[in-house]
Amino acid sequence: MSVIVRLGQLAYINCLPIYHALEEGLLPIQAELVMHPPAILNNMLVNEQLDAGPISSIEYAKHDDKYIILPDLSISADGTVKSILLFSKVPVTELDGKKVCLTDSSATGAAMMKILFDHYFHAEVKYETAPPNLDSMLSKADAALLIGDPAMIAHHNVAKKGLPYQVTDLGKAWKDLTGMKMIYALWVARVAFARNYPAVVEYISKVLRNSKLIGQNQIPAIHAKARQRCKLPLSTIVEYYNILDYEFDQETRKALLTFFDYAYKSGLIDNRVKLKVWGEEYV
Repeated sequence: MSVIVRLGQLAYINCLPIYHALEEGLLPIQAELVMHPPAILNNMLVNEQLDAGPISSIEYAKHDDKYIILPDLSISADGTVKSILLFSKVPVTELDGKKVCLTDSSATGAAMMKILFDHYFHAEVKYETAPPNLDSMLSKADAALLIGDPAMIAHHNVAKKGLPYQVTDLGKAWKDLTGMKMIYALWVARVAFARNYPAVVEYISKVLRNSKLIGQNQIPAIHAKARQRCKLPLSTIVEYYNILDYEFDQETRKALLTFFDYAYKSGLIDNRVKLKVWGEEYV
């Protein structure tokens, strides 16, 4: 293969079941792996600094003309997710007129929270964006949204120290509102790249799916690696991975379109979105 793909990788443990085999050399790949939090990967993809990789689901909706979804891959959860958490000084329904601090690492989580405030919590709040540091965020706001590993670590510390914060799992709130699972991330390739290098995109798509299959048979090793990276109790990590789903089946697609519909109603995207999936539509 003459082209070395610039392939994104999420800098959170939720991505390990897809990338563990690649990291450990269990499956060779002709690609440059670029690891960052979601917001940075989103920006790199839209600015053509990456060719393929995971993207926040809301970012696909905002730029669906630029991307094609790679099949059989997502990060989703049906209800409680443990890693998209709102920490607040008062109950969520009492945040009307108050300030909420958003982590600058988030895209889908922030969009999801805005939808929930519009359609579920029924509160109008002011938003500010900041780096993911709970103490700093709550020093200037009444609530703070954290995602990924920082959310899980903060929740562990809040419980350990007995801090008086309300912790709302947005995955559970989403399930209560919609009755559906929530899709947090997709894997995509840039349409322009796919047009120029279709064989390369097919190769990357297959490698990622095979890597996922290997990861599903390496669960104890993934648990150990995740524990080393984020220093959380093993029981917390096992529970977390039992929650996450990495498929992209019809149920997942229906739930994703439901999220996009709510995003449209809340003015977060300009148009209704259709899903373009590699192998199902010529690009």
